[in-house]
Amino acid sequence: MIRITLPDGSVKEFEAGVTPMDVAKSISEGLARNVISASFNKETLETTTPLTEDGNLILYTWKDDEGKKAFWHSSAHILAQALEELYPGIKLTIGPAIENGFYYDVDFGDHPVSEKDLPAIEKKMLEIARGKHEFSMRETSKADALTYYKEQNNEYKVELIENLEDGTITFCDHDTFTDLCRGGHIPNTGIVKAVKLMSIAGAYWRGDENNTQLTRIYGISFPKQKELKEYLHLLEEAKKRDHRKLGKELELFTFSQKVGQGLPLWLPKGAALRERLENFLKKAQKKAGYEMVVSPHIGQKELYVTSGHYAKYGEDSFQPIKTPSEDEEFLLKPMNCPHHCEIYKSKPWSYKDLPKRFAEFGTVYRYEQSGELHGLTRVRGFTQDDAHIFCTPDQLDQEFKNVIDLVLYVFGSLGFENFTAQVSLRDPEKPEKYIGDLENWDKAENAIINAAKEKGLNYVVETGEAAFYGPKLDFMVKDALGRSWQLGTIQVDYTLPERFDLNYKGSDNEQHRPIMIHRAPFGSLERFIAILLEHTGGNFPLWLMPEQVAILSLSEKYEKYAQKVLNLLENNEIRALVDNRSETIGKKIRESEMNKIPYMLIVGEQEATDGTVSVRKHSEGDLGIMTVEEFSELINKEIENNIVDFNNV
Repeated sequence: MIRITLPDGSVKEFEAGVTPMDVAKSISEGLARNVISASFNKETLETTTPLTEDGNLILYTWKDDEGKKAFWHSSAHILAQALEELYPGIKLTIGPAIENGFYYDVDFGDHPVSEKDLPAIEKKMLEIARGKHEFSMRETSKADALTYYKEQNNEYKVELIENLEDGTITFCDHDTFTDLCRGGHIPNTGIVKAVKLMSIAGAYWRGDENNTQLTRIYGISFPKQKELKEYLHLLEEAKKRDHRKLGKELELFTFSQKVGQGLPLWLPKGAALRERLENFLKKAQKKAGYEMVVSPHIGQKELYVTSGHYAKYGEDSFQPIKTPSEDEEFLLKPMNCPHHCEIYKSKPWSYKDLPKRFAEFGTVYRYEQSGELHGLTRVRGFTQDDAHIFCTPDQLDQEFKNVIDLVLYVFGSLGFENFTAQVSLRDPEKPEKYIGDLENWDKAENAIINAAKEKGLNYVVETGEAAFYGPKLDFMVKDALGRSWQLGTIQVDYTLPERFDLNYKGSDNEQHRPIMIHRAPFGSLERFIAILLEHTGGNFPLWLMPEQVAILSLSEKYEKYAQKVLNLLENNEIRALVDNRSETIGKKIRESEMNKIPYMLIVGEQEATDGTVSVRKHSEGDLGIMTVEEFSELINKEIENNIVDFNNV
């Protein structure tokens, strides 16, 4: 008998040779119908794999990420079979599952393949899937594997096999198709009910531009046609909400080839938006006891060697800046932390002075490859809402909880309600990956877990995901389309205080090391604004909108009254503009709607006579007639409801 431990901690005994599917059936027939993959002792395997020893078993369904991975990896095999049947003589290379779907890289030889061929390939894939062919794994010797692919003249698979050890090579078979594979498949092809091939792209073999360029076909698949339709609808919505598209339409930012790739230029409306976000956080930070500092955009190379950032970013980042002085080199700063360490070190501190909380909206630079750049989400120059807290061990717990409060305040004020927290801990089996005292690690990890519990956070623990210098808490936010983004991070660091020899005098009159907390609720302003744009579709919270009100005059005769309304609104700190163009009121309303201006005030003869405005709200329509004072009160009340004072949270 063998003992199988399930995720809930329960233990079941079975005869040796039992399969994951057998275990699922022993729990419930409903579970067995939905199980599509499994892992045993952290190794991915098929639901039909015999288990011969004690161990931990996890059963995966389509709802699990690992289940989707097996589903999409299996779909890549179906794609490969379809391609071989449609295009005899092609050479297959690799076909992994990716975050959303799968791809397969293929050398098509003389076969011309384009986007117009994708529907026929999809049809063939579904034909194969309907055969309900079982996926089965089999071991093979290195010699036999090499012979198989040499006979096919497939030099790509031969190269892969040559780098594998004999005794570790396996093939996956289904129907008439065979492929080199490590495993991790669904029970049979029939589970795949819907397929969509998304695009075709070029890809160099093994990512090396000196190698042959292959054809990469991207696809996605689902167990239900309905889920494919929902996914495609989501993609269309994502296109409408693409921050690059909205940023251009709303005149927030632009890029210039002459300025350089990945270096955004903020237009007046975008600059004002950034400023409002900065002021919003500065106001909250001031109440939380932070002090603003400013550091330069460059620093001596030695600064980043000391911090360890040169080892991490140096070779792949912007190259050192040489000066006329011999042996003097500077770097564009990749992080603000080293500068803040030097600010702390500028004077001696006592335990009575701590904690010290230094905050800065500091711009940093990293040389991302051109192919990895993407609008504002992946740039080469970005501004972090950085802060570093230097505290004593006794202060760590409360300071960490205070930062959580600030992060939650930011999320709540900007409409990010759906999020989870991830506690990232060290891997106890790989101590060589980390630096620092084990006792300090225990304190830091316990502080993070206790803080997450006390704040009632919905959190998960990920072992082995800690930074090399300490554990951290990341906030994973879901946007309006259900996509997850990492926004906001809090990290505990014992390393930089050691590297920079930071000290404070304790109550015992001895010198002690402070603990350093890194935190950034936004992460970077560029990326945060991009995600906020896509989350809101450009309909920002009213307090953040570049233009809150458009005053639309029925004709030029009412320009003077429109200007009076504008002045009254501005006196109430409401951002407005006047549209006096000789256009129809219908066109003015449509354009204001397209520009996502929250409120429109229509003024004509009746309004000018009565001293009122006719109010319309974006996407909602007519709200009726109001005085300017009543409208101003409406606006200010909405803003107050959107953004409360930090002290009242």
